[in-house]
Amino acid sequence: MSIATPNFTGAHADELVAVRRDLHRHPELGFREVRTAGIVADRLRALGLQPKTGVGVTGVTALVQGGKPGRTVLLRADMDALPIQEENDTEYRSRTDGVMHACGHDCHVSILLQVARALVAGAPDMAGDVLLVFQPSEETGGAKGGAEAMIKAGVLDDPKPDAAFGLHVWQDLPLGVVGVTEGPWMAAVDEFTVTVRGVGAHAAMPQASVDPVVCLAHMVTALQSLVSRNTDPFQELVVSVTQLRAGSAFNIIPETAWMNGTIRVFDDALWAKVPGMFERVVQGVAQAFGCEAHVHYERGNRPTVNDPAMCAFAREAAIEVVGAERLRDDVRTMGGEDFAAFLARVPGAFLAIGSRNEARGLIHEHHHPKFDVDEDVLRIGAEVLLRTTRRYLAS
Repeated sequence: MSIATPNFTGAHADELVAVRRDLHRHPELGFREVRTAGIVADRLRALGLQPKTGVGVTGVTALVQGGKPGRTVLLRADMDALPIQEENDTEYRSRTDGVMHACGHDCHVSILLQVARALVAGAPDMAGDVLLVFQPSEETGGAKGGAEAMIKAGVLDDPKPDAAFGLHVWQDLPLGVVGVTEGPWMAAVDEFTVTVRGVGAHAAMPQASVDPVVCLAHMVTALQSLVSRNTDPFQELVVSVTQLRAGSAFNIIPETAWMNGTIRVFDDALWAKVPGMFERVVQGVAQAFGCEAHVHYERGNRPTVNDPAMCAFAREAAIEVVGAERLRDDVRTMGGEDFAAFLARVPGAFLAIGSRNEARGLIHEHHHPKFDVDEDVLRIGAEVLLRTTRRYLAS
């Protein structure tokens, strides 16, 4: 495999791995990334930058100023880990019980730190500035997540970015493949909770009840009509009921029943309509069965939508690094990502950098207790992100 990563060889490639492994050993959950943020800030200071800490709770930012006037690019890496017990047997496995970097955010931090080094080295000849954003709590997502927290703290205000780029190591793609998809490629993530209230009774006397369990069962079925009969078949929509709770004994019809789940959608217009569609079905079924339904519908991440013009810079950079034959433009997932909050306000692109290596057994998906990546993804991701940034600023 021919990969061009001239900016990240030798000691710099070794440092990419060393930093990633250190962070992997010491994972921290969202808004608790104190050690991680401290390492980031120290390394940025060592480069001669002046990092701001505590941005959006535990976020860190720094500005690399070019020697010539120009536009501003935002580059983002997320820092948080997941509440998962690691099952890998490596020397860099997590040392914190019940917490691990099971999604690759340790990789993202290491990549952006090395990109920062390269940008600082080339700053005198650079036209424009680069805003480095090390973000907490991506896994929380939505209004409660780290992207919105940093935006509320003013990360997009001074300076105001003209473009935004980020990346994700991507276990669905083999090492050496890069995904740059125009338009929506990651879905909106909504969560719903419904409590159905009826009238409890002895199970032998159902006529004395208003059974919330039967009502809830019909709701689960009826909600699938949102996909099959209420949505254009060319607009992807997923409605998944994932938890059901009711009852305390085999012979008691309970007073309440409860369900929880998620809705995923790519299209912004459909995303805006979905809560009303959901409420209509749930309340209609509840009324038909004589029950009351209390709905809590929470917005998570909005769709992650890549700007076509920004994708062009990333595509050209990726071709230089991995070759045109390893570039994919059709990578899409119903998973969510809170970089969407930045892309909703700033034109940009979020890239997928292949990290899977079946020959080495590095096959486990994101959020799996045995998740791990081929660490060559670090220099590939860093090179693509650096070249994308430089191409945009030079355009």
